Amino acid sequence: MKKATAITCLFLDIGGVLLTNGWDHHARRRAATNFKLQLAEMEDRHHLTFDTYEEGKITIEEYLGRVVFYQKRPFNSAQFQKFMFAQSKPYPQMIELVRQLKKRYGLKVVVVSNEARELNSHRIRKFKLGRLVDFFISSCFVHLRKPDADIFRVALDIAQVPANQIVYIENTPMFVQIAEGLGIQSILHKNYRSTCAKLASFGLKNGDKAIHATS
Repeated sequence: MKKATAITCLFLDIGGVLLTNGWDHHARRRAATNFKLQLAEMEDRHHLTFDTYEEGKITIEEYLGRVVFYQKRPFNSAQFQKFMFAQSKPYPQMIELVRQLKKRYGLKVVVVSNEARELNSHRIRKFKLGRLVDFFISSCFVHLRKPDADIFRVALDIAQVPANQIVYIENTPMFVQIAEGLGIQSILHKNYRSTCAKLASFGLKNGDKAIHATS
């Protein structure tokens, strides 16, 4: 029987895996309510320009100028940005899981994520992700965003790890399929327990409390 290839590297998404999404439709709905904005108009403007912002081609001030401050408001950009940043919350179990696996197996940990620069920088600092992650292939840094397969190719080139030694944890089915198309073994993240089980099936057990796959 052929021996399974040892996993030496984790690729991770941030939003939906380590943290809540930074600026999703739920957060924008809360912002619209809080600042008394017309949600439908805000959403239309958001969808026209957010890809450009996530690719690092405009600043947060330019993004908000197009989406919120295209007309005079009774609040300023700093107040709105503070609200935006406050929407990010951690998933402590997942952060601790990755920390333990990195320590136990000597894993290289790489983020492959669609994140706008200012939100990304805030989230890295606020939740101390730099202590956990070896490097960040964020859309705002490399000017590519999922579902473009090239963002994964950049991550593979920089990681210098064969695809069959990587497990990618991601909560979006399409992005899982794209990574798998490049030979990267992937886990569709739904919750902590199921991801622990799938990691165990790859030989990455969560300490003494490992949850083993039953398949």
